[in-house]
Amino acid sequence: MKAAIVYGAKQTPLYGDFEEPVAQTGETLITVSAAALSHLVKSRASGTHYSSSGSFPFITGIDGVGRKENGERVYFALPKAPFGSMAEKTVVASVQCLAVPDDLDDITAAAIVNPGMSSWMAYRERAKLIAGETVLINGATGIAGRLAVQIAKHLGAKKVIATGRNPQALQSLSALGADVTISLLQDEEALAASFKAQFADGVNVVLDYLWGQSAELLLDAAAKANAVPLRFVQVGAVSGGQISLPAAVLRSSAIELMGSGIGSVPRNRMIQTIGELLQAARPAGLKIATAPVALSKVQEIWDTDDSTVRTVLTTGAL
Repeated sequence: MKAAIVYGAKQTPLYGDFEEPVAQTGETLITVSAAALSHLVKSRASGTHYSSSGSFPFITGIDGVGRKENGERVYFALPKAPFGSMAEKTVVASVQCLAVPDDLDDITAAAIVNPGMSSWMAYRERAKLIAGETVLINGATGIAGRLAVQIAKHLGAKKVIATGRNPQALQSLSALGADVTISLLQDEEALAASFKAQFADGVNVVLDYLWGQSAELLLDAAAKANAVPLRFVQVGAVSGGQISLPAAVLRSSAIELMGSGIGSVPRNRMIQTIGELLQAARPAGLKIATAPVALSKVQEIWDTDDSTVRTVLTTGAL
């Protein structure tokens, strides 16, 4: 069968032939129609993500949409190694397959889960977001952050504060539900003052996609304001993998610092929350921009880096 194959660390996947998977007891064979290209897919393929196996060759891709042998249309996650989602066929544990709502097309379903789950799981499983609370999303101008704004509102957040560097993208977040926007292009003193003003009014949950300096300033502002207990959920590290965190920030405040990602939530709960997201996508009116591309073009588009459009590879099985 045809697939996007990774032959070594930090190598671009190549379109080629790979052995077909065979389903064992408790597994399901999937004919794949669509699989999204995300930062997580890229980092796992390069071997730099903490969940990478380091074994080669393998087919890249962590999730997608396809059909079971009985024709049922499903979303599937975490295929059995060395198989991945960017192939004509894959195999996955049966419990990791979820029916796709009839009103959700293959492309959108494949595109929305990874970025949408970054906030859905963080809100529902980690922060335990309560309707009426205030949420600050640090780094909200990318695909995941834009969905995080929409999902926060859908789950009942009273006030959503969004930060970002792209002025145009930041401005557009108001139409998606952001009540306040903060530019990260300000100098450090002005940015710290902006954060301080928001925390003085009370922030219950921070969803952080950036880490780095902005996360340091947020934690410092939260500790100094000490207005209400804060659940700070670390989701991504676009601005760097490490921060400087004075011990006094945690000792002097009611900050609960946690992460959300693969491994932070039991797999069965993660699959359950994916099902919740899929069912909510249309009723909540969640919006995501997509760009379908044939699987055979994987090598050409691998380095595409549009932070506002999700590339989705298709196999022709749509």
